[in-house]
Amino acid sequence: MLTSPKNPTVASAARLRKHAAREEAGRFLVEGAQAVSEALAAGRLDVLFTADDLDPIALRARQQEVETHLVADPVIRRLTSTVTPQPLVGVSPFVDVSLDDAMADVLDDDGGGCITLLHEVRDPGNAGTVLRSADAAGSAGVIFSETSVDVYNPKTVRASAGSVFHLPVVRGLDTAVVLERASAAGVRTLAMDAEGTQDLYRTDLSGPVMFVFGNEAHGLPGDVAARADATVRVPQSGGAESLNLAAAATVCLFEWRRRRSHAAEALESIIASAAHDIRSPLTAMKGFGYALERRWDAMSEEQRALMLQGIVHDADRMDTILRMLVDAARLVGGTLELFPEQVEVGALVEGVAESQRRDPDHPAVEWIGDVGPVFTDPARLRTIVLAFCASLVWWAQEGPIDVDGDSDGRSFELRASRRGAGLDADGVEALFTPRRPGEGAGSKIGLFVARGVAESQGGRCWGSVEAGRLTFHLQLPIDPAGPPS
Repeated sequence: MLTSPKNPTVASAARLRKHAAREEAGRFLVEGAQAVSEALAAGRLDVLFTADDLDPIALRARQQEVETHLVADPVIRRLTSTVTPQPLVGVSPFVDVSLDDAMADVLDDDGGGCITLLHEVRDPGNAGTVLRSADAAGSAGVIFSETSVDVYNPKTVRASAGSVFHLPVVRGLDTAVVLERASAAGVRTLAMDAEGTQDLYRTDLSGPVMFVFGNEAHGLPGDVAARADATVRVPQSGGAESLNLAAAATVCLFEWRRRRSHAAEALESIIASAAHDIRSPLTAMKGFGYALERRWDAMSEEQRALMLQGIVHDADRMDTILRMLVDAARLVGGTLELFPEQVEVGALVEGVAESQRRDPDHPAVEWIGDVGPVFTDPARLRTIVLAFCASLVWWAQEGPIDVDGDSDGRSFELRASRRGAGLDADGVEALFTPRRPGEGAGSKIGLFVARGVAESQGGRCWGSVEAGRLTFHLQLPIDPAGPPS
């Protein structure tokens, strides 16, 4: 175990918190389970520091022969920039690409893709969120001007939640040069400005387009806006002066996706449905936080622990919904990527069961199957199990949720079931379609995502009702060749 922050290996990695050291080494820090997992899945993890030798991500890293170090908590704190760091920090090589490569992706994207240019965007949280939204919308990439924040700033990487490893990133170019190259390539440039002459919802977004966003406080300079093909505003009807940069970028990117997708109506329903699903855990978290703030001294330790546990549970629920939203957008846009590996299904289901125990009202989730390792994407399999469980909570009312699985050598099937079904076969099938708020209870997109992920792997996902028991099924083909050696 490495215990000293002055250890040469630790000190070398810690230097990467500084811009000059990153440029010299051509490497950057990756903090937290989500970003480290995405770096590992993309084959972009060189070194991993972990405070937990048995962490599943650390075990995967060793399996992939990534240099892995068990370290003490002071070392983790030395490497991170957060007050309460997660016990995983990685080192990755730079991932940016050339402008030519990014432009090629825009032009090759089925009739015209979309790319975003950030001019003098200084806030790393905003920049990272734009990366995440661009990824979710299926954008062809994000360009950071030479006057914008460093894409490899730890806060930017953390805010991207792993999306920095999913889509092309270009950095360090002069904005005028980028606009000139875009024009020469036939990419229309849209300067986003609160006083723009065109309404976003009435602007033609067909063909290859580039959204250009300016500084958080000052927007785009006049000379930059003048170089664009049009200045465009996001219309507002409320009293807010303007949208936050990241919020405006998200609106623009998803409006582009909505327009170009053959499933535009489905995507609109997905976003509205996800927003509705998020409202419940968000309201609960606000309630817990308010109670803790107002009544902390009057509460017992047990009461405080229960409320904090509730906050963690609801944060997990929100994270799951956001993951489903991102996957739903990728499914609609045809950009979903899978990262299969050997998965112990029983252990994964038991992990889901453990997370649900944080909610005292959630029925028990019990693994009763007996199946060996399956080569599949663990994150997506977990999403499917969570979607099954959430639907069974709403649509079956009796007893625990039983999860089992088996294999016939050609395919693997997982089943989750519960007694007390309140639906017939037609009602069950309707749950796999994104539903708008107000159209029935329960999660509005979980089963849609589950089916889409299954079909993207050549599998199936369906529901059935028999003798009052509601069952959701997942069937995936087994690659006879197995995982790569």
